[in-house]
Amino acid sequence: MKLTAGRIIDAGMAVFAQTGYHGFSVRQVADRLNVHAGSLYYHVPSKAALLQLMADQVVRQAYDAGTAALAGLPARAGWPARITAQAVALRQSIRRHPGGAIMLAGSPKTLSPGALALMERLLDTLAEAGVPPEHCGTAADTVLSHVTGYVLQEQSEPPAVPVTAEDVATLHRSFPRTATAAAAHDPDEKFTRSLDLLCAGIATLIRPPSEHSRTAAGRLGEDA
Repeated sequence: MKLTAGRIIDAGMAVFAQTGYHGFSVRQVADRLNVHAGSLYYHVPSKAALLQLMADQVVRQAYDAGTAALAGLPARAGWPARITAQAVALRQSIRRHPGGAIMLAGSPKTLSPGALALMERLLDTLAEAGVPPEHCGTAADTVLSHVTGYVLQEQSEPPAVPVTAEDVATLHRSFPRTATAAAAHDPDEKFTRSLDLLCAGIATLIRPPSEHSRTAAGRLGEDA
């Protein structure tokens, strides 16, 4: 089968899912494709370039999914619904790739255009909602970090020692609130509820229009 950039990226994703950033190498990707490592460099000039292409593919798929989710919202949907639509689409997209959450977390370091576009749109949504410029970056980072962390937990390996019914009973006796909270909702509902909490926190940063007017008037008075 002809060696293409697409095949190399797919093989790279499979290797990355097993090794992560630190163990990843072009040679391992070549071995998976049953070719010499040197032949890969005709398509990707370096390990860093391959990682960038891989990250960009994952995040571009997430960006497109977010575009579709936003298009499906009612015309008058508020900013929390728009944030939620982007976050839910992002979670669903990166879950399809083993190691996708790790790839997303590292994508800004590789200057992935897809990751930057995803961040820019999230910042636009927050700015349009009225979040002050000095808080937009932190709010966007918080949303993306939450999605990444949530999927990292979902994609983590099961415990080496199986959890028995007796273990569960012991947990309920020793940590009743934690055990009850863990079993309260399924992962999808818990994720949606967590986004509601994030949006509620972000909403506290948005000043009412009247306060904007008073602030502007105060600045005019100072200038005078």
